[in-house]
Amino acid sequence: MNTPAGGKHAAGALHGCVALVAGATRGGGRGIARALGEAGATVYCTGRSSRRVPRPSYDPASPFALDRRPETVEETAELVTQAGGRGVAVRVDHTDTEQVRALVERIEREAGRLDLLVNDIWGGDELCEWGKSFWELDMERSLTLLRRGLETHLGTSRFAVPLLKATGAGLVVEVTDGDGLYYRSNLVYDMAKLMLMRLAFGMSEELTPHGVSALAISPGFLRSEAMLAHFGVEERNWRDAAASDPHFLFSETPLYLGRAVAALAADPRVSRWSGRVLSTWQLQPEYGFVDADGTAPDWGAHARSESFGRDQQLSHERFLAAFRGFIGRQ
Repeated sequence: MNTPAGGKHAAGALHGCVALVAGATRGGGRGIARALGEAGATVYCTGRSSRRVPRPSYDPASPFALDRRPETVEETAELVTQAGGRGVAVRVDHTDTEQVRALVERIEREAGRLDLLVNDIWGGDELCEWGKSFWELDMERSLTLLRRGLETHLGTSRFAVPLLKATGAGLVVEVTDGDGLYYRSNLVYDMAKLMLMRLAFGMSEELTPHGVSALAISPGFLRSEAMLAHFGVEERNWRDAAASDPHFLFSETPLYLGRAVAALAADPRVSRWSGRVLSTWQLQPEYGFVDADGTAPDWGAHARSESFGRDQQLSHERFLAAFRGFIGRQ
């Protein structure tokens, strides 16, 4: 089957659509912005890293240190335009509500509408203390992680949704990690990612009467710029990283996630997904999009075949059993 890269909703499907991708500097946010550009959308790309602000030189030994990463929002906006859309770079610190308010006012002034909000603000990798029990965690780092990874999503939605709601349609997408309720090995990381699922569900409950849908989506093992640097490889030789982690062979590029979001945004029946937690591997058979190299990675199938995936499923079931036990006592 000759499936276009973007699947059933490819080039031009989002012509006239105005999107805000919050946290578009790199990783999944950049991939989403680029894919929306492929479909012809106007994309406001936000983040803190900008060419206008001097930063320390990139340090390959610290691939997750945000202040040393080379990517900028201007670069992302250029990629959107090169892909066929219109990219607009806006430097925004989403922890500052006044900056977020000003951003939305600018979008309303310049574009007159908002059709899609994607919350992919993160910045928590450099803060997450893997391998430590919660009573050993640094509180300042933990609270900063929650502020960056959760509070920013809530605040951005608070100011952007009224503009989106005014169209009588539209979509809010929360980008999370994992499509299950299993424990994610670090309490603060787990809280951040699970709360985004709850945030999407809660927003869907309030927005459905207004014709607006809200959902959460997870990529698989994301082959981001920082992850490539972590393994000491580039996109051209990414498979070499399998020597360090064989699971990386089943990874996907940020563009794959982006094409999933673009397909959702172009779907006139997107409301059927509202309130749900989705994944790239779940949506690929539905929409037919492919990754940058023409493949269709299925992280879910790989996880189910591995012990870590079976452990995640057991954890997921324990969480559900706790609620079933509570309900059974009522």
